Amino acid sequence: MGKPDGQFDIELGLDTFGDRTAAPDGTLESYDQVIRDVIDEGVLADEVGLDFFGVGEHHRADFAVSAPEVVLAAIAARTETIALGTAVTVLSSDDPIRVYQRFATLDAISHGRAEVILGRGSFTESFPLFGYDLGQYEELFSEKLDLFSALRTEGPIEWTGTIRPPLQGEQVYPKTAAGSVKTWIGVGGSPESVVRAARYGIPLMLAIIGGEPARFQPFVDLYHRALSEFGQPTLPVGMHSPGHVADSDEQARDELWPHYRDQMTAIGRERGWPATTRGQFEQAAGPNGSLYVGSPETVADKIIRNVTAVGVNRFDLKYGNGTLGHETKMRSIELYGAKVAPIVREAFASRR
Repeated sequence: MGKPDGQFDIELGLDTFGDRTAAPDGTLESYDQVIRDVIDEGVLADEVGLDFFGVGEHHRADFAVSAPEVVLAAIAARTETIALGTAVTVLSSDDPIRVYQRFATLDAISHGRAEVILGRGSFTESFPLFGYDLGQYEELFSEKLDLFSALRTEGPIEWTGTIRPPLQGEQVYPKTAAGSVKTWIGVGGSPESVVRAARYGIPLMLAIIGGEPARFQPFVDLYHRALSEFGQPTLPVGMHSPGHVADSDEQARDELWPHYRDQMTAIGRERGWPATTRGQFEQAAGPNGSLYVGSPETVADKIIRNVTAVGVNRFDLKYGNGTLGHETKMRSIELYGAKVAPIVREAFASRR
């Protein structure tokens, strides 16, 4: 099992996909306004003392951010201590060398605060957009991750694969001050992906967006066993889940529900799911579900229980869901940093 209260300090972060939000008059905000709002949200996350702020990459109408590194660089210029990364970077449809260069540049701008979470993403729009064959879904990620892992040495690259010409001693610039960009691999629950992260010696980030969080604990055990078998050091494990914080449980659920309902129902139409019901929402927001919705005390208690049950060292709350408005999200961030975080940190500090 992981050691959330032992070898690694507990870290608390926030993730956003730059969902297009509702303006006060009920219309959708413009893409440019949403991007500016995300920057302000990242600045607030730093001000309230959170550890990480992640911005997802998407290429579809309901999300504004397709170039998260640019947004993160703007946040870096206005912040001091918070780590800045992605949630996730869709490596399969990108060039690993350009990804590494962009994050090495962000690392310089932020004085060493850049992180990249690599994944395949839960949407596939980037594949046809950039000319990739979905039939190579697994091959693209596997080979590009292998190349990215080689790039993390920041030395001359010797690499051969099937998706591009070989590299024969080329150097990639800029180099980072620390010697490598901090990297995670985002996993949705595939044992093969968990073992792959361990083989490369890269920290693991679990996307727990449905069902009971405790069922992911075997993946953490598998990861640590695999690290040991591959001769890798003990590495941190994180989890990412959606939620919303308000002054009371009732307020939080009432604020989030219509936006969550509309987003999940729209995605469901694309994927053949039935419409989301209030009962399903309440179950997911309940003690054993994957939504962290409620007062600061309720959300903190659920984080403490599930971080302990799953065995992780970092918890990232995906705080923006659907068209939930910017000012409501800003209040959620404020409560998460000022009230939720101190309760969670004190709980794990007291166990040492």
